[in-house]
Amino acid sequence: MIGTTTLVIILGLIIYMVFYFTHGKYLEKHVAKADPLRDTPAKILYDGVDYVPANKYVLYGHHFASIAGAGPIVGPALALAWGWLPSLLWVWFGNVFIGVVHDYLALMSSVRYDGRSIGWISGRLMSKRAFYAFNAYIWFALLLVVAVFIVVVSVLFSVVPGSATAAMLLILFAIITGLLMYKTPLGFKGGTIVGIILLVLAIFAGMNIPLKITFYDPYHFWVIVLAIYCIVAASIPVWVLLQPRDYLNAYILWASLAIGGLAAILAFRQMELPAVTSLLDARVVGGQPSPFWPTVPLVIACGALSGFHSLVGSGTTSKQLANEAHGLLIGYGGMLTEGFLSTMVIALLAAFGFEALTAAGVSNPQALADPATMAAKWVSILKAKKWFVIIPYSYASATNTVFHLPFEAMAIFSALWITGFALTSLDTATRLGRFAWQELMVPLKEKYEGLYKVLSNRWLASIILVGVAVPLAWGAAWKVLWPAFAGMNQLLASLALMTISLWVIRVQKAPKLGKALTLSPAFFLWITVTIALIWYEAVVVPATIAGGNILTGYVVGVITAVSLVLNIMLLVDFFKGLKKTTY
Repeated sequence: MIGTTTLVIILGLIIYMVFYFTHGKYLEKHVAKADPLRDTPAKILYDGVDYVPANKYVLYGHHFASIAGAGPIVGPALALAWGWLPSLLWVWFGNVFIGVVHDYLALMSSVRYDGRSIGWISGRLMSKRAFYAFNAYIWFALLLVVAVFIVVVSVLFSVVPGSATAAMLLILFAIITGLLMYKTPLGFKGGTIVGIILLVLAIFAGMNIPLKITFYDPYHFWVIVLAIYCIVAASIPVWVLLQPRDYLNAYILWASLAIGGLAAILAFRQMELPAVTSLLDARVVGGQPSPFWPTVPLVIACGALSGFHSLVGSGTTSKQLANEAHGLLIGYGGMLTEGFLSTMVIALLAAFGFEALTAAGVSNPQALADPATMAAKWVSILKAKKWFVIIPYSYASATNTVFHLPFEAMAIFSALWITGFALTSLDTATRLGRFAWQELMVPLKEKYEGLYKVLSNRWLASIILVGVAVPLAWGAAWKVLWPAFAGMNQLLASLALMTISLWVIRVQKAPKLGKALTLSPAFFLWITVTIALIWYEAVVVPATIAGGNILTGYVVGVITAVSLVLNIMLLVDFFKGLKKTTY
């Protein structure tokens, strides 16, 4: 009998391939109108810091690693409280109807505007007010991104110290690789060979020399270290660390997808966890009974779609794209690759969940086969940092069962690629937050040039963002932070799609189908996430404050409320933008 995991992985791959060569090619030819002969901003505005042409595979690695983060892993894991089937269907639906349109066209529209951010483009196509509202929204969203991923990486480093060893070595080896690629005769090919050798050494070091912190609380130690890392990594030239580290990370990620995907196919395993539990009362968001619609975007933040991707595409990737013809692979293909990652996570957790839960110390995991038990207890079982090992353990169990690979070694390898995703998102989010902050400071330039130079300094801009994020991360309240981050992330995607739609309609003069492919997902997503965030404000924030987590409750409540106001303002500006005659 063919296992459910086998069918899920093969069906997912077929869907992605069909859409890439039909839907994707249509967007490339008729909407973006990509021209391989047109010079890109990376060449025209080359500055050696942010505008640097990159090999398309290096850039694909950077882009994929940056957009993925821990979102496509953690979100689907939490969403299993609704059952694996609705979670999987949302991932696939979001991928091919919303995520790929958003990601590819955000990248290409930015390329046509000299690598400007999606916030700047909204100001150009909507209004000056939209520019400031959008960038303020972006800054708040990135604040939550940084806070959430500091929590994720700090806990993983604490629970799986071998991943900390490998990740720290990878940062050092990436700098070496970057120097070899860009500053020596070895160039791209020679640097790649050396980098892969160093990458293997980092993995073996992580398996054999765990970096255990005993002189201070491990979690808070890593919060401090990561805060410093974010500031430095976001402020130095992209070729020093960002490009080579993400490129090397991509090899880990590709290997993990290939091994995990094959394991899911060859396991011929039936799902152990329920296909559907309750679509109304599963306690997914903040421990409260959460209806699948509209709250699913508050849980599956990435994997299906993500507004953060538009910030990466229009923030760092567009400044490194060497040829417009590379955009489809990087923007559209990157989103599909992330979708496959989420598909694999759902399949492996649902099929090998009992073994993973047992290894993590959960007693009687078979009780979760009952849909009612699963809906009520899944997220509570994942609390107390257990989910940080359940995900690697399910991967390790699958690869051990199918390929007889060592369980502990594969658990560390899995933890490494999860931290690889999250670390990349951390420093990319900080860099993008710097860009947003610097754009918000532009009005000071004419009247207060000295103050502008101080506040727009790249180091200070990075310090301000991280300095606000660290107090939120300090308490590790991920069950409250995650849906706040996810909701703002998804609403950002709808706002980015509205901006993209204006570009498609008024600037690109796309055919009717092209217009429909951008407008329909924009409004569907806006309605869904706006209702979900209102629900979050009414249900989760008061419960969080009443439960004693006062600082986090008030902070995320205020940020979400401000974002909803900005969201309404931008919707009004979108309709005004449709009436404009000049751009």
